Order: sequence, then C-alpha cells, then structure tokens
Amino acid sequence: MDTVANLRAFLAVARYGGFSEAARQLNVVPSVAAKRVSQLEHAIGTKLFERSTRKVVLTESGEQFQSRARSLIADLDDTLAGLKRAGDRLEGRILMMVPTTLNILVLADALSEFLREHEHITLELALVDRSVNPAEEGFDLAISGHAASSYEGVIDVPLYPFEQVLCASPDYLARRGTPLRPHDLGDHDGLFFKPLGTAWRFDSDQGQLSVDVRPRLIATDNVTLRAAALAGTGIAMLPRYVSAEALRSGQLVQLLEGFSLPKSWFRAHVTQHRAKLARIVTLLEWLKEALRAALPNVAA
Repeated sequence: MDTVANLRAFLAVARYGGFSEAARQLNVVPSVAAKRVSQLEHAIGTKLFERSTRKVVLTESGEQFQSRARSLIADLDDTLAGLKRAGDRLEGRILMMVPTTLNILVLADALSEFLREHEHITLELALVDRSVNPAEEGFDLAISGHAASSYEGVIDVPLYPFEQVLCASPDYLARRGTPLRPHDLGDHDGLFFKPLGTAWRFDSDQGQLSVDVRPRLIATDNVTLRAAALAGTGIAMLPRYVSAEALRSGQLVQLLEGFSLPKSWFRAHVTQHRAKLARIVTLLEWLKEALRAALPNVAA
C-alpha cells in the first residue's frame, strides 16, 4: 500500500468534496482515488467519509485526521523540496488562515504580489474570522486582529498595530442622539464584531472602562458591520482602515474622540515547527510591510 499516495488522495477528496474533482487534480480516474481512500480507511481502522450519490462529507474522525495528514504531507514535501532545491530560491507550500475583511481590503493584492515574486511558492488560503490554533487545524500560520489565546506549540508574531474607531451615520445620530461619554452608549444600539464580545472598552486615567451596549447586530466580519453602520442601524467600532473612506466622506461620524480605545494589533500565530522555514520567515516580513504600507500609521 502506498501510504503517501493514499494520504494525498484523502486530502484531495476532503478539499474538493468529491472523488471526481479530486481524481482530476491527482491525474487519476475516480475509481483509483476511491480505492486509495478505502485503503487508508482500512489501514487506520476508521471511516473518514460519509458517502452518498450526491456528495462526500468528512466524518468526525476524518475532520480530526485531516489536519494531521496535512501536516505530514507538508513536512514530506518540505523534505523532498530541500533535497532538490536550486540555489536559495523559495519554494514549497504555505497553508494560511486570514480574516475575511483584512484579506479583501488589504492582503489579497499583497499576497498576489508575493506569489508573483516567488513563483515556486504555492499558497493555500482559508478565510477564518475567529481565533484558531493553526497547529490543530493543520495550517502553518493564522493571522488575527483581535486578542487570541496563546496556544501550545504556536509562536505569536506581532505584525502591525491598528486603530479602532467608534462611529455611526449622521442619520442614526439625528434619530437617536450623539453620545458624549462612554456611559451614554447604554442607550444606543451596538454593531459588534463577534470575537470581541458585546462590550466596548476605553482607556482612562482611572484604568480601563468597560461599557455594555445593547447588541443590534453581531457579525464575524467588519465589512458587514460597516454596511450596517452606513445604513443607520447602530453604532459600530471599526478598524480605521475599514471606516476611513466613509469618515472622510461624512457618511460616518467618529464618536467619543476624547476617549481612547485600546490599541489593537494584527498578529501571526505560527506553528512552532514551521516558524523557521525560509518561506514562512519571508512571508511574515512581506506581511509586515504590506500592513505598514496599507494601514493608517499608528504609533507602536
């Protein structure tokens, strides 16, 4: 039994959701891809997929096995690439998780430039708007813009600070009034980024002040929150890079400018055993420069 081929077949079926497309990507016929997955299931003694005539879905065991299989194949590919690498060129595969809004507004172009510069790199990108452990998910690194837990076997790399802005539309403020102090927010509707919860925090001379606000909308991406704020649905706390254009045009109004919001950072959570790979180190420096160039300057 060719374990490596079977692992690659399993990962392809999991990625493409079926044997036909997986087989096409592997340059084999669907029956061969199905046979390889069956051999792998027999070898490890568990069912990896639920099969029907319409779709193929990972079982719970399959989901748990996927991240480990991904890491095993990535490590093997790294070893093989190292043996045949020509000169100092970067090559290999990078598995990366990125927040949706950040990718759409900032990183999509930067990552395209990175791939253009390093033509032997393959990038697999997943848009994820929650704190995740990249090691458990089988990824090399995950980018986060909110406070995230420290994970065993994962290194946190600060990339660039960014500013948060409390804002609302003129229409909303005309209807509901303009808050002058943080405690006034208790009488308003809040538009919240889910990973940060439904309380807003302010820095003051007496320490950090936390204000609970009635949630009107909770979402996992800031583009949705910006759209709701522009529609007059409530008050949102948005990164300045997301709200800057609307603030300049007057479509949104910045609130409570005399009260400081805690500084936020984009960070890369990097799987420890992958952190020293040349392509990962180079990508991290590329990301720092991309964020520095794209985001409003915030003193570190």
